[in-house]
Amino acid sequence: MKINYWYRKLLGDDADDKVRAGVLIFSVLAFMTHLLIYVLYQLDFIIINGEAKTLVNSPLSSLYTPFSILLTYETYQLIRTLPSSFSNSVGKQYEVVTLLVVRDVFKRLADFSTKDEWTIDGELGLILLECLAFLILFFTALSYRRSSDVSEISKVDDDELDSFVHSKRIISLMLFVAFLGMAAYSFGTWSLAVIDGKGGVDREIFFSDFFTILILADILILLLSYRFTVDFANLARNTGFILSTVILRVAISAPGISAVVLFTLSGILGLAILRISSEFVKDKKNNS
Repeated sequence: MKINYWYRKLLGDDADDKVRAGVLIFSVLAFMTHLLIYVLYQLDFIIINGEAKTLVNSPLSSLYTPFSILLTYETYQLIRTLPSSFSNSVGKQYEVVTLLVVRDVFKRLADFSTKDEWTIDGELGLILLECLAFLILFFTALSYRRSSDVSEISKVDDDELDSFVHSKRIISLMLFVAFLGMAAYSFGTWSLAVIDGKGGVDREIFFSDFFTILILADILILLLSYRFTVDFANLARNTGFILSTVILRVAISAPGISAVVLFTLSGILGLAILRISSEFVKDKKNNS
């Protein structure tokens, strides 16, 4: 079928190998280019004004570029996981946000001045809180990666299961097209802003809008799953997963400590849902 053909062509294993190889090369070249721009700026060979100066105020600022490219690749990986299982998709979202928080920490460290007085309620305190949020999100992402997805959908007929996977592949392809368009638009508008001296760096660029569309895709998949199962525990679990990703989306747009609190809340909620559902499945197996 054409859907399966295009899925393998754009999101299959062979495509992933090619994309990963290109991303690694591009990341290294982008890092070296950013570092070169920093050196030229420090030597007064080039002039950068406005918010764009945050891109060259420290050697650590050059980490922003390769991390952004790696985040884009992880987003591509996220789209690939949609047809597999709900928990795998949610776990991949936590992986993307974990790297997003790490990039924010690097940015704050690049802006952090050791000449200023260190206060725990200032920038240093926010860095500490973001590191704590990173640890929680990192543990959550690893927990999802090692968990086995067990649901009532696995008990339906093979033809019906194939139909469900086919539907999720259609959604993945649609999301991939949106991903390409949004990435190109975000990069284009940001590049023009940098030229005008207004291009700052923050996590809202691209990811805020993309996670909004991703949540809509998750909700659509949840609605499609109603065709195959009416088990309350399974539906409640998947709804809880969506709730945790909605909190992630709000956290991406939130400023300062509010974002840290929401990231932490989402990680704890995601862990709790995963643990509760896993224990329920174990008890159900033992009693059967």
